[in-house]
Amino acid sequence: QVVGRIFMFFWKIIVVFTNVPPYILPPPSSVYLALISRPELFFEHGLTTLLEILLGLIFGLALGMTSAVIMAYFRPARQWLLPVLVISQAVPVFALAPILVLWFGYGITSKIDMATLIIFFPVTAAFHDGLRRTNPGWVELARTMNASRWSILKHVRIPAALPSLGSGFRVAT
Repeated sequence: QVVGRIFMFFWKIIVVFTNVPPYILPPPSSVYLALISRPELFFEHGLTTLLEILLGLIFGLALGMTSAVIMAYFRPARQWLLPVLVISQAVPVFALAPILVLWFGYGITSKIDMATLIIFFPVTAAFHDGLRRTNPGWVELARTMNASRWSILKHVRIPAALPSLGSGFRVAT
């Protein structure tokens, strides 16, 4: 409660002393009155935001995991994707927001794409690192038992990389 009250105090101070137009930053009292008078509006928009977040998480996780597996198993893809991933982190993702809005419009698609981009890199980097750091003895044991590349991936490397994936997903979230 204390943090919330401090936040509200500073919000009110900022509104009063900066003379920001209310359509950009309304005072806390206006937001509270709107919440009381039209709770369905907040609920509806809250559900939309939750949907955007969840879809961004799902797409970012799926795309990141797929990219990590491709980089772990195909050297040409790794040689091409790793520099692209590193360079992409030099550009702030929020600088891409206007471009995404121009391409996809000011709807749910551009917001899901933004969330996917934010989540993609930490998941890809962490999962790729986990796949690379799989205990070589485990992989060698699976090879001596005539396991296929797919079986090694499915039964050895992915389970060994799950802690790294969880860490990357936590950072991304």
